[in-house]
Amino acid sequence: MLFNSIEFVIFFPIVTLVYFVLKHKHRWWWLLVASCVFYMAFRPEYLLILGFTIVVDYYAGLLIEKSEGRQRKWYLIMSLVANIGVLAFFKYTNFAIFALAQANIAHYKLLDFVLPIGLSFHTFQAMSYTIEVYRGNQKAERHFGLYALYVMFYPQLVAGPIERPQNVLPQFYEVKVFDYQRVVSGLQLIGWGLFKKVVIADRLAIFVNQVYDSPTQHQGLPIIVATIFFSFQIFCDFSGYSDIALGTAEVMGFKLMKNFDRPYFSKSISEFWRRWHISLSTWFRDYLYIPLGGNRVNVYRRYFNLFFVFTMSGLWHGANWNFIIWGALHGIYLIGAILTQKPRDYINKITGINKIPFLFKTIQASITFALVAFAWIFFRGNYLEMSQCWHLITHLFTNLPTIAELFKFDYVSKNVFLNQTLFEFCIAIALIILMEIIHYIQRDKSMRRIIASQPLILRWGIYVVFIMLFFLLGVFDKPAQFIYFQF
Repeated sequence: MLFNSIEFVIFFPIVTLVYFVLKHKHRWWWLLVASCVFYMAFRPEYLLILGFTIVVDYYAGLLIEKSEGRQRKWYLIMSLVANIGVLAFFKYTNFAIFALAQANIAHYKLLDFVLPIGLSFHTFQAMSYTIEVYRGNQKAERHFGLYALYVMFYPQLVAGPIERPQNVLPQFYEVKVFDYQRVVSGLQLIGWGLFKKVVIADRLAIFVNQVYDSPTQHQGLPIIVATIFFSFQIFCDFSGYSDIALGTAEVMGFKLMKNFDRPYFSKSISEFWRRWHISLSTWFRDYLYIPLGGNRVNVYRRYFNLFFVFTMSGLWHGANWNFIIWGALHGIYLIGAILTQKPRDYINKITGINKIPFLFKTIQASITFALVAFAWIFFRGNYLEMSQCWHLITHLFTNLPTIAELFKFDYVSKNVFLNQTLFEFCIAIALIILMEIIHYIQRDKSMRRIIASQPLILRWGIYVVFIMLFFLLGVFDKPAQFIYFQF
C-alpha cells in the first residue's frame, strides 16, 4: 500500500482510531493484522517469506540467549544464513546468472519472479535483532506476536528506517494514550512528507525522466539540469517516505529513529553519510565496518574497510553494476578525502579562505553536492545499459551553450526547461528553494516547534497555504511508487 494512495488515506485513520479504542493488551495483534494487510496490498504471497524469517529469527534469539560458547555463534550464523539466503535468492540470483553468462561460464536464462517489496529493509532489521541478542545488548523477545510486529510494523516495513530492537520492542510494552499535541505533530510530519513526495519529487521526476529515459539523445546542459533535479527528487522521495513513516508512528505514540538530517548542507562526504539514510549508514557502521576493524587498524586496512563497506552498501541497494559503482564511488570519495587532507589544509592556510566562514562552508557544501550528484548518475541509471551511463558521464560537459545561446528561448526551452514550460521550470526551482529555506531555518529549531509557538490564526494560515500548494502543484495523475520500494 502506497502512502500517497487513496487506500492509505482510508487505512491510516481506521487503524489509528481502532488502536486507541482497544485496550493496551489487544493493540499488538491489531497492529500486526494491520501490518499484514498493508504488506499484502502489494503481493500477498510474499507474506510467507516474511513469516519464514520471523519464525527463524524468533527461535534463533531464544536459542542464542540460553546457549553458551560456540553454540551461541552457530545459532547466530543459522539466523544470518537464513536471512541473507532469502535476500540473496530473490535479489541477486538473476544478477549472478547474468554475470556468469557474460563471462561465458553459464547459460543465460533468468528466473521468473518479482523481488518482494522492501526485502532489504526488513531483512536488515531482523538481522539487527539476532546480532544484538548475541552481543547481549537485547534480551530475546518471548512474545512471538510482538517480535513479529517488530519486523512488520507497517509505518517502516517497506522502506525503513531500519530500526534496532532496543528502540522499538520496549515501546510495544508501553501504554500509549491519545495526546492531542503529539497527534498534531505527527500529522504535520506526515503532511510535510507527502508534500515532498507528491509536490516536489514527483514534479521534478517529469524533468528528470526527459533525459534519463533517452540518455543518448542528450549532452551537456540537459544532463546537468536533470542530474541536479534528480539529486533533489531522490531526497524528497525517500525522506518524504521517512517523514510519513515517522509521523504515522508518532500519531500512535511510537518514536522511530531519524533517517535524514538536511544532507545537502553537508560540507564533506563523511558528513553527508551522517545525514543521509542514517539508519542504513549506522547499520553498516555497527555491523560491518566496526567488526572489520573500523579505524583501529593500519591505514591501508582502513582504506579497504571503507571501500568494501560502501561497495556492499551499493550492492545492498540493488543487483546491478550501476549500484556497485555508485557505492564504490562514495568509498573512493572518502579515501580521497583522507589522502588529500594535508594538501587541502595547506591550500586553506596560504589562501586564508577558511578565515571567511560563510564562503568556506559554501564552497565545501557545493563541492560535496557536486560529488554526490555525479554519483547519482549511476544510481538513477540502474535501468540503463552501462554504455548509456558512460554516455551521460562523458557528455556531461560537452556542447555547453554560448552566452548568446542562453538568451535564445528555443535553446533554453529544450536544454534547460527540458521541453517543459517556463512556469513549470520556475515552480520546480521555487519548490527546491522553499524546501532548503525551511531546512536552513531548522538548523537550530524544528519547524514543527516554530509553528506550534505561533498564534492560532497564523498556524492555520500556514496550514491553508501548504494545503493549497499541495493541491495546486501536486502531481496526481497516478500515485507514483517511492523510489526505494525497489530495494
